[in-house]
Amino acid sequence: MIEIEETRDLVDPVVIAAFEGWNDAADAASGTVDHLMDVWHARVVAEIDPEDFYDYQVNRPVTGTDENGFRAITWPTTQVAVCSPPDLDRDIILVRGIEPNMRWKQFVSEILECVDDLGGQLVVTLGALLADAPHTRPIPVSGTATEPDLVDRLKLDSPSYEGPTGIVGVIQEACVQSDIPAVSYWAAVPHYVAAPPCPKATLAIINKLEDLLQCSIPLGDLPEDSRAWERGVNDLAEEDEDVSDYVRSLEEARDTADLPEASGDAIAREFERYLKRRTDDS
Repeated sequence: MIEIEETRDLVDPVVIAAFEGWNDAADAASGTVDHLMDVWHARVVAEIDPEDFYDYQVNRPVTGTDENGFRAITWPTTQVAVCSPPDLDRDIILVRGIEPNMRWKQFVSEILECVDDLGGQLVVTLGALLADAPHTRPIPVSGTATEPDLVDRLKLDSPSYEGPTGIVGVIQEACVQSDIPAVSYWAAVPHYVAAPPCPKATLAIINKLEDLLQCSIPLGDLPEDSRAWERGVNDLAEEDEDVSDYVRSLEEARDTADLPEASGDAIAREFERYLKRRTDDS
């Protein structure tokens, strides 16, 4: 059982969760939660006991120096934090951890019990996968929701994936069994630049969270980091003719597939986001 530090009653909280590992190509999903923890000044209120869930030969503890200058060991674990974003009339619960190596059912049960104790009303899981996506185009983000009203409002799909899954998929299914509304967003990271970080994918996930929460999320250095990342990949691609040809083929395939998106709702959503940011920044 996870022990939760004393905290005030949260207001209609949304849970946003991401885990390093199989679900987290280029650290795009965990990087999103890291960003939210930073810009929303989240406070860690709970930490899962790693002894039951992690193989330390796979996820090794890290030795270093703490903020007071003393030597310390940081153990692999999963943390739960809370925050109150200024642009929202509800609180946020952030779950940031590492995919467990064992006892997944118990792990998920403890996470959802903690969420329930904190009053979580909606669970949003984040993931990232490697895909045939060109780095020069917007990073695709697919989404699913377990409740018909969320499917309709957010223009998502109902879960239909069949095959091997990670802890994110197990948590979403556990939410279904527990009658907890759940949403899952997955960014498609270009497979030929899989090394972390991928700020462009993190930024794409944040845009989806803005749509869900109906608020602007401070972006900090993410836009410039995304542009720098893309310029860096451009430079690498230009040095290899085969890679350049491959990227062009991906661009052509993506542009053909995206032609219906070049008008209507897609443009309207981007324009609304642009206007909202201008209002929030003024």
